[in-house]
Amino acid sequence: MTLRVGPLPSPTPVWTDPERAAQILGNLLGNALRHTPPGGRVQVGAHAHAGRVQITVQDTGSGIAPEHLERVFERFFRADAARTRGEGSGVGLTVARGLARALGGDLTVQSTPGKGSRFCWTLPATPPGAGDTDSG
Repeated sequence: MTLRVGPLPSPTPVWTDPERAAQILGNLLGNALRHTPPGGRVQVGAHAHAGRVQITVQDTGSGIAPEHLERVFERFFRADAARTRGEGSGVGLTVARGLARALGGDLTVQSTPGKGSRFCWTLPATPPGAGDTDSG
């Protein structure tokens, strides 16, 4: 399996909790690596735009059926009912999306069955409200 990182933007500060950010990224990478077969590829990238940073984790794994795309964020949902308990608890993406939203961002997915998935995590480059000029 190949793990690629990049392209990455020039250093861009982000507003986040480092422990929660590590938890989100660890979950996305763990899932991508688990669902990508030998010889496949996982790529991590990032770009900044309009006061936000988007981190992507894309794989060439099994992909997710269209009817399951939003359900993968539901607690205990497993797109593949044949998976065993030892292959994850079914709460990782639920927690990751909840953390992303609590940090002022979001977590979304795009996927094509048989071709892989792309998870996009957005987070603010500055604290929410930092650009507000209204002092009350």
